[in-house]
Amino acid sequence: MPFSDFSLLPTLVDSLAAQAITDPTDIQQRTLPELLGGASLVGVAETGSGKTLAYVLPMLHKLKTLENNGSAVSKNGHPRGVVLVPTRELGEQVCKVFKTLTHSTRMRVRSVLGGAARKIAKRNVNGAFEVMVATPGRLTQLLDDHHLHLADVRMVVFDEADQMLDPGFRPVARRIVRACPHSAQVVMFSATLPKELEATAADLFHTTPVYIRTRGSRRLVKTLRVENRQVTDGVRFDVLQAIFKKDKTSGTVLFANTRAQVDQVAAWLEDLGVSHLALRGELDPKERRANLQRFRDGEVHALLTTDLGGRGLDIDRVERVINVHLPKDLDNYLHRAGRTARAGRDGLVINLVTGRDQDLMNLVKRNEGG
Repeated sequence: MPFSDFSLLPTLVDSLAAQAITDPTDIQQRTLPELLGGASLVGVAETGSGKTLAYVLPMLHKLKTLENNGSAVSKNGHPRGVVLVPTRELGEQVCKVFKTLTHSTRMRVRSVLGGAARKIAKRNVNGAFEVMVATPGRLTQLLDDHHLHLADVRMVVFDEADQMLDPGFRPVARRIVRACPHSAQVVMFSATLPKELEATAADLFHTTPVYIRTRGSRRLVKTLRVENRQVTDGVRFDVLQAIFKKDKTSGTVLFANTRAQVDQVAAWLEDLGVSHLALRGELDPKERRANLQRFRDGEVHALLTTDLGGRGLDIDRVERVINVHLPKDLDNYLHRAGRTARAGRDGLVINLVTGRDQDLMNLVKRNEGG
């Protein structure tokens, strides 16, 4: 069933076609009718499956239809669509998806993301606009300062919902939903949503949501190949040396669990002559953005990060992921692995496995039905 068979505005279908996007993915095909029909929804699908487009399309359709019917946004700082994201990097990527569709559909998208100066955030919400993409802390500051108002919101989306429902975010999530009209659609998307968080999610809905889980949710995509490399006596350098001796130029994201481990891996890559940069939480936002762009552009071949880079990063040239230090839980493993083999492309995950990682490896095997 192509996008042209849904009741989407022709400008949206044309914008998709201009990007050679004609057929929806599984999660898009299953959620679009529900969202276009006005339902609140929880969507869980594997990484790289097109979840962002699954909510961007119905949001733009809904808001543009209101405008076409004579009800345009007129008040300053009163968005009708709000997307909450856990990180600045994911927010910037969501904005890019919106902007590929707003040239013809003519909707205004603003962002207020952590790391930006407060005065810039205030300037971004000045005037009338339809869509707001925000991190929770920055959005609540603007609500406190009365620069932003949610009384006209028609759809509020929680992207990476499992992280947004973390105990630290939960009071903010509840406050944001309560500031929206009772009639607003509440939408959540994530690659993973543990059962224990479903009750928390339900608490944020005014009406019973539709739950949609794709068959591939909490699983690795079929185009992903996994290799486990055994680490002997804790010596990871030798394994990395063998990997990069074979291939130094593939776009590679390397994961560690701590900043100290990232520093150690950086020193190893220096010794191996592999061009690299780091994506770290303590870096200035401009430096983080610049490092990501240099990696995207192929100026460096390796990006080092912690779980900060495990969510939302959608970079075409990520051909492989190396877990230099494996995470402790399955969900973070799935998010990390999901940085490659996205949108039907091939990808490789290489795990450096020690004796301490056996419990996780057993979980991964069981999860994949092995």
